[in-house]
Amino acid sequence: MPPPGETGEPRQRLHPLSPALHGAKSLVVVIAGLSWSTLSRVGFGWFAAMVVVLALGATVLSIVSWYNTGYHVVGRELRVYEGLLWRRTRAIPLERLQAVEVVRPLLAQLTGLAELRLEVVGGGKTEAPLAYLSVADAVALRERLLALAGRAAQPVAPQAPAAGPAPVPAGLPPTATALPPGRPLHAVRNEDLLVSQLLTPQAFLLPFGVAFVVAQFLSEGSWSFIAVASTLTAMAGVVLQPVRRVLDDWNFRLARDGGTLRVRNGLLETRAQTVPLHRVQTVRATWPLLWRMKGWLRLRLEVAGYSVGEGDERNRPDRLLPVGDLPTAERIVAEVLPEVPLSGVGLTPPPSRARWLHPLGRNALGAGLHERVVAVRSGLLTRQLTLVPYARIQSVRVVQGPLQRRLGLATVHVDTAGGAGAAAESRDLGEAWWLAAELIARTHAARRVG
Repeated sequence: MPPPGETGEPRQRLHPLSPALHGAKSLVVVIAGLSWSTLSRVGFGWFAAMVVVLALGATVLSIVSWYNTGYHVVGRELRVYEGLLWRRTRAIPLERLQAVEVVRPLLAQLTGLAELRLEVVGGGKTEAPLAYLSVADAVALRERLLALAGRAAQPVAPQAPAAGPAPVPAGLPPTATALPPGRPLHAVRNEDLLVSQLLTPQAFLLPFGVAFVVAQFLSEGSWSFIAVASTLTAMAGVVLQPVRRVLDDWNFRLARDGGTLRVRNGLLETRAQTVPLHRVQTVRATWPLLWRMKGWLRLRLEVAGYSVGEGDERNRPDRLLPVGDLPTAERIVAEVLPEVPLSGVGLTPPPSRARWLHPLGRNALGAGLHERVVAVRSGLLTRQLTLVPYARIQSVRVVQGPLQRRLGLATVHVDTAGGAGAAAESRDLGEAWWLAAELIARTHAARRVG
């Protein structure tokens, strides 16, 4: 019950299966923490006993923690109570609420549960994850919190069979899953996603790793179990990133609903994220080296209110297009930044003396001003184009390093509330100061119009 003097609903607990799911996650961590060397020293029997004891202990702690965890809404605040030895209460003002995400990891999908994650403006990380609730409770609480925050509720459809086949955009395979609510913009083909991750340095290094293992085995005559396991673990680390990207972006669907973008993606862990368009700070297009032979690129966003320092990048709603061609990217950018062409912004390279600082990549650098955005190009092997709307610029800096001072060059940094912003590198000093003054003037003008 809420403390005396407070008004609000009774304190709610998480789903009773939550301790079991947390215990299962703890078991994976325990097994990973007990290295192969531990197994070789104590033997399989003692190793299994250690795993069981530690897993049971983690489960008991999870149950006690679940008993002391709760939440309820008091006025325009969501209050979350947690802690075992040290009790903690977090009060989240709903006017600072940016979005609420319904996330379903694999174990949650198998048990019909979901995790609710809150993003607040200025938060250092995802706030108050409520793990776990039933899907119906998670969706209902999400709608309620968004409504209290002054935003229209945006329900997330549970993982249930639809009454009829969902419309599939032209060009998509008939196996494409249903799009999120709203006007469909694009659905990424899973085949393209797989091929894109095969065209990565990690994928090309894998055959060399296999050849090394085989060569070592043939030269030594035989390998111990520990040596084989350690080598395979190292190889798995090489391919982890592309495999993780495939799992994260599987069945990627993008839709627009009024002033928001809706993103739905994931295979083992499904995610439904809402991206408010008025919070978008930059749009970044990236052309990896091996993708360019197929004419592919990816699009990312910087969104104000989300932590750029979040340890798990999957928590950030920055995906706009995991892989696609230029016409598709142009169409999507037009939804986010109307009347801004992705490939039509005139860019000028730095002066020729910048070759002393960028002997190979001078021609890959560029900067230009569009009617609505400043565009900056960078990268040699991996090309990158960043578009920053004038109304989103927080500050402009002109920076000179020691060598730049000798060459009469400077770098113009454009800072945004989203974090990284953009940097026009090694411009002529006079041009850099003119560019900074022009950006400030256009920023003031864009904010007056907005």
